[in-house]
Amino acid sequence: MRKDVRILLVGEPKVGKTSLIMSLVSEEFPQVVPYRAEEITIPADVTPERVPTHIVDYSEAEQTDEQLSSEISKANVICIVYAVNNKKSIEKVTSHWIPLINDNTDKDSRVPVILVGNKSDLVEHSSMETILPVMNQYTEIETCVECSAKNLKNISELFYYAQKAVLHPTGPLYCPEEKRMKPACIKALTRIFKVSDLDNDGILNDNELNFFQRTCFNAPLASQALEDVKNVVRKNVIDGVCDNGLTLKGFLFLHTLFIQRGRHETTWTVLRRFGYDDDLELHQDYLFPLTLKVPPDCTTELNHNAYLFLQSVFDKHDKDRDCALSPEELKDLFDVFPYMPWGLDVNNTVCTNDEGWITNQGYLSQWTLTTYLDVQRCLEYLGYLGYSIISEQESQAAAITVTRDKKIDLQKKQTQRSVFRCNVFGDSGSGKSGFLQAFLGRNLTRQNIVSEEHMSYYAISTAYVYGQEKYLLLHEVFPDFDVLSDADMACDIVCLVYDASNPHSFEYCARVFKQYFMDTKTPCMMIAAKSDLQETKQLYALTPLEFCRKHKMPPPQAFTCNTAGAPCKDIYTKLTTMAMHPHARLRCMCTCNRCTFCHLQNFINSELVQTVKAKLYTAILSRHVTQADLKSSAFWLRVSVGATVFAVLGFAMYRVLLKQR
Repeated sequence: MRKDVRILLVGEPKVGKTSLIMSLVSEEFPQVVPYRAEEITIPADVTPERVPTHIVDYSEAEQTDEQLSSEISKANVICIVYAVNNKKSIEKVTSHWIPLINDNTDKDSRVPVILVGNKSDLVEHSSMETILPVMNQYTEIETCVECSAKNLKNISELFYYAQKAVLHPTGPLYCPEEKRMKPACIKALTRIFKVSDLDNDGILNDNELNFFQRTCFNAPLASQALEDVKNVVRKNVIDGVCDNGLTLKGFLFLHTLFIQRGRHETTWTVLRRFGYDDDLELHQDYLFPLTLKVPPDCTTELNHNAYLFLQSVFDKHDKDRDCALSPEELKDLFDVFPYMPWGLDVNNTVCTNDEGWITNQGYLSQWTLTTYLDVQRCLEYLGYLGYSIISEQESQAAAITVTRDKKIDLQKKQTQRSVFRCNVFGDSGSGKSGFLQAFLGRNLTRQNIVSEEHMSYYAISTAYVYGQEKYLLLHEVFPDFDVLSDADMACDIVCLVYDASNPHSFEYCARVFKQYFMDTKTPCMMIAAKSDLQETKQLYALTPLEFCRKHKMPPPQAFTCNTAGAPCKDIYTKLTTMAMHPHARLRCMCTCNRCTFCHLQNFINSELVQTVKAKLYTAILSRHVTQADLKSSAFWLRVSVGATVFAVLGFAMYRVLLKQR
């Protein structure tokens, strides 16, 4: 809605333009009237629409034609004033003033016009019979008001209608010649209906209508008023009411009725509440709230309320309840968008079912990916779905959590993030794409049917780390070694993939690591892909295992997607764990039997330790412990000494193994 309104009064000399302005301001008829009143600004708090209003007078005696043209171009609404007792001034409305205004305004955005019949106190008849044909001829004429500056009749109403013509214009909503709403208005109201239809059954039931009423007008409808509305629709529209709910057809009829009865401010209130501007386009401030700021080294994630909202959107469009969205269901979900936001590459970015339809998990994963990579795009999408309205939030920004700086996570050795990015490097043909698709549960057979043009360089799904669900985002980086961007470097973990059957494949991974990641704190993991093929010695100074030992990395992880069923996902859990705990160098979660972690695990599980543990258990817990023993200081002394001995032995073993490493 406009932040101010500029009203221009034009007309023949002596019709009372200046008197109207002065009567409005002083609330009495002026005895002395100047040729032209100075521009007057009425504060917002004294206007019905709470908008500052500027009223501009025109005088042929004091202004030139150029000045008049300039004022016409600046005006938001123009009042053509005529005297009801002066036939010539009425004729000049169509012969001079309307053509002049049209010549000085753009044809596609005509300024609304109000016809003002002044001096009604001097005649007993009305000029409406003469004016109505003029109103029907010119669509830019909003209304006609007869008033009297002398008697103060309809003065306030005149300027209220002028304000209303600017703030709630009829032009964008309704075509008077065809007596129906314009396509843009129908499209906007259709989206509003679908957003408000919370169960997607094609009707607005009483609960949905009351929620809609509270959302737009801050007050629910009384039961009787609700029934009266439905009865009006029933009498005028077939299929306007179904199962005691309002259909889209009935919803559109109601707004047509509002406009035809001069209550188009009702329709504008609804449109603006759902984010539309004066051109019936979703406002940029609605789609892209300015309240969200993302500092460097921070990421963006959806919060719990946002996931609940997106889940409700999924549920209401998953009509067959198969936990997947068919192409028809997906199209219906995005029907409130001006374009289809997801292409066929999305089906190769997230999990799908056997028919290739996006599953519930895949749907939430794609939203997570969009939020992480392009939060502004996510805000736009949430705006189309009506998140701020349905969730009763100030804006879509309430759906986003900005994580704290990663440096703080490293200092505190813990993180609250739920999404972790893994950049996947590797030479051409090393198996990077297969590694990404395997994360989505697709073996080599399923991957071979994926079209090359629909292949995605991202894959995202969930992984469980210590019982917590986290999202792992895999990004395949182009193998151009010399042009790694900041985005290629910015990640939580690096995955270096080489083809175990290609002797030249490992060299690329070694060079990338040494040039870009050797001196960083980003954890790295080597993946020996295509492990189902015969392993070949890599033509590099060090073997992959020796290279990993030298740079204190976990040993290379064997991987293949050439399996009968879905590939094993253990390796993705390891990646997520390393991304969550980059500081925990010992927790490599491998079974190499060479690193300190594995040696300690083997020692704890050894027969010697298990035997000692069993004997202690028998000696301390299996014997009959009396109440007197529990109170005896000697008993607790023996327990303390035993615990201390075990702690010292464990620490000594750790130091010895650490030195060996």
